[in-house]
Amino acid sequence: MKNIEVVAAIIFSENKILCVQRNLNKYDYISLKFEFPGGKIEEGESKEQALKREILEELNMDIIITKSFLTVYHKYPDFHLTMHSYICLCKETTMILREHVDFKWLTIDKLQTLIWAAADIPIVEKLQING
Repeated sequence: MKNIEVVAAIIFSENKILCVQRNLNKYDYISLKFEFPGGKIEEGESKEQALKREILEELNMDIIITKSFLTVYHKYPDFHLTMHSYICLCKETTMILREHVDFKWLTIDKLQTLIWAAADIPIVEKLQING
């Protein structure tokens, strides 16, 4: 089974977190689910470089990475995912959705109102515990 390593940004602005909704996908178990934005690490990139590049490519946003948060290991039916998440701040909240269909800025206590991709749920749960 294929192993995929990705990075994800937990982007804060004014005590709210950016949540983005995936586009339609060939895998119904992640199609149209919410996630923390990010993507694959390219050869020769550090995790932090990959995260900044992915957020710029997907959302046209500049972010400031403040610290590592949680690494999630998740087995989807068609691939295994290792996702490294980071707490980030954004310089500007305006964005252009290039790969996602929707976004929401939510406080931590409202994150559970969304339908999340399974690999993102441990991040949501840890955010709620840490408050």
